[in-house]
Amino acid sequence: MRRRSRIGSSRPAVVPSRAEFWDGTDHLLFLFCLVIPFRRLRALIPVVTAFTVAHSTTLIASAYNFAPDFLWFPPLIEVLIAASIVYMALENIVGAGSVQRRWMIAFGFGLVHGFGFSFALRQSLQFAGTHLLTSLLSFNAGVELGQLLVLILLIPVLQLFFRYAVAERTGTIILSAIVAHTAWHWMLDRGGVLRQFRFESPALDATLLAMLLRWLMLFLVLGGMLWLVRMASRRWAARPAPAATESADRAASPLLTPLEPATSVEPGLSPDRPN
Repeated sequence: MRRRSRIGSSRPAVVPSRAEFWDGTDHLLFLFCLVIPFRRLRALIPVVTAFTVAHSTTLIASAYNFAPDFLWFPPLIEVLIAASIVYMALENIVGAGSVQRRWMIAFGFGLVHGFGFSFALRQSLQFAGTHLLTSLLSFNAGVELGQLLVLILLIPVLQLFFRYAVAERTGTIILSAIVAHTAWHWMLDRGGVLRQFRFESPALDATLLAMLLRWLMLFLVLGGMLWLVRMASRRWAARPAPAATESADRAASPLLTPLEPATSVEPGLSPDRPN
């Protein structure tokens, strides 16, 4: 039997990942609600980084069988994804949340969305062969590419919309209300599907113990990831803005200090002698 090459194993994963992101309206709406309060890409970097780290962690963990394998787990994740959109939209409407802590919300909900991405990945993993990690990375690269393209398009469109069409606060409420209405119906429909499953307590055996140990390892990894993202977010927030840095450098550099205007001297008089 011919062995699949490493490059060949990654090709089937990249295209479905981009298609999944573009076709996954729920993921796009969550990202849309996430970035509405921001007007600059620099302020979005900690938020997007937290979301990326979170969904990448659960995506890889699910591919390596660290996720629960209960039949009700995928419907539960679909309900939680819709609930995350409703929450973000309501937070934009109420305006109670601080954008400085939005990276924490993005990290928490990113864990849920990562499991959602993993459900689409299962069909692509059959082409991975022995190169599971390569297919995972290529799938995740496709997701990040789609996410980056959405951000590049959203930020200028929102800036133009709030500048020329409607006031920023009013536009935020209108857009978030439309998204919340859509996600609310998704949550109810998916909740109806979830209620069709029977929740039974698992048997206390070695399989359950192994699953609990895997979950414990996953939580430890997530705790470490959260700590790293938190430290990176604090350092990023402590960095001065580019304009402030340029002004400080200009004031501190003697070469950039403006010269004093020369004193005009009448013809025939020395500048050192009084008239």
